[in-house]
Amino acid sequence: MGESITEGTIINWLVSEGDSFEEGDIILEVATDKVDNEVPAPASGILVKTMFQAKDVVPVGEVIAILEVSEEISAPKKESVIPRDNKDLQKTEKVSKPKPVHQPISNTENFSVNNTNTFFSPLIIKIAKEHHISFEELARIPATGNEGRLRKSDVFHYIEEGRPYKFAQSVTQDPTAYRIPQLTFDKGKGKVIEMDRMRQMIADHMVYSKHTSPHVTAYVEADLTNMVNWRNANKKAFQEKYGERLTFTPLFVEAVAKAVKDFPNINASVDGNNIIVKEDIHIGMATALPSGNLIVPVVKNADTKNLKELAENVNMLSEKARENKLIGDDIKGSTFTISNVGTFGSVMGTPIINQPEVAILALGIIKKRPEVIETEKGDEIAIRSMMYLSLSFDHRVVDGFLGGSFVRRVADYFEQFDVNRKI
Repeated sequence: MGESITEGTIINWLVSEGDSFEEGDIILEVATDKVDNEVPAPASGILVKTMFQAKDVVPVGEVIAILEVSEEISAPKKESVIPRDNKDLQKTEKVSKPKPVHQPISNTENFSVNNTNTFFSPLIIKIAKEHHISFEELARIPATGNEGRLRKSDVFHYIEEGRPYKFAQSVTQDPTAYRIPQLTFDKGKGKVIEMDRMRQMIADHMVYSKHTSPHVTAYVEADLTNMVNWRNANKKAFQEKYGERLTFTPLFVEAVAKAVKDFPNINASVDGNNIIVKEDIHIGMATALPSGNLIVPVVKNADTKNLKELAENVNMLSEKARENKLIGDDIKGSTFTISNVGTFGSVMGTPIINQPEVAILALGIIKKRPEVIETEKGDEIAIRSMMYLSLSFDHRVVDGFLGGSFVRRVADYFEQFDVNRKI
């Protein structure tokens, strides 16, 4: 799943306990961030026992299932496939504990915080962070564990119920404090489409980003005529020489990486009261998937690559995204992100910061229009290829001077493109 991956979420078991399988059959699906991975069977055999269930978050290296390989042991009956050397599993099979019954969560008008529900295990805290659930909201979730402790199944059940206590107010709250009104909206009639897992993750990530970072957007305009003319004149020769398509994206990534080197504080993250200025420059490029969802593959160490290498990286990542073949490492570690909204015809955009970064750059459509330019003869009107650039930045750590200076520097690199550049 990638060297930087430390855990995964089980999406679905495709083989049940006691079922047989052939070598290479897909046993389960595992998710890491936005990338899904199919796990094939290492050999033919029978699935003896699953150690984790769907939606469980599992560290890399954990045993997730016990298999009985057909070459070693003849296929036993389902009820007898208990490993003899594992007493814990034997006890689990012999004594079946009844699962807690979850009742539908009641309306949030009358409720109180569960004061006894104050201990949260590391797993519960981890799940809460992934779904952006506060400790106050965790304390509201009905607990079915021993001594009133919150179980993982309680949290997932609460999430499946739509998180009814997300904005609820405690009955013990100061009556003079502001209360979020309990509004009822007319949702209208129409086709109901359930969000897929990736869309839910995108939604959570976007809400979390807007909640975390005070967004400010700066705009500049750039004349891309030189870049456009050079690219149009050289794209055929570039492909013949290197076997790679020359799109505008590697040219954009190149200029952005240069500007990041000029203003390193834009290449940062926030950790409490500390600012972490990243040494490496990894440029994420927002990419649309065939499903309509969005993913951000990453060009690693973009400042150290030449145009040929950038084109190879961009084309490879774009193709893998279109074919849903991106792996975990492909979308990890970005330090600054660009979003080419002009691809869809947008003049400009106000993008949401890709956490934990502190800025994101939107590139609008390249559009020809008459502009006043200075020549040796004076001011003249000429047809130029123009673009709007918009930088959304985290105002906790990036002020207007840094944000404005950075986006202006990117525009300068676009405008000062060398028309005599060799491929």
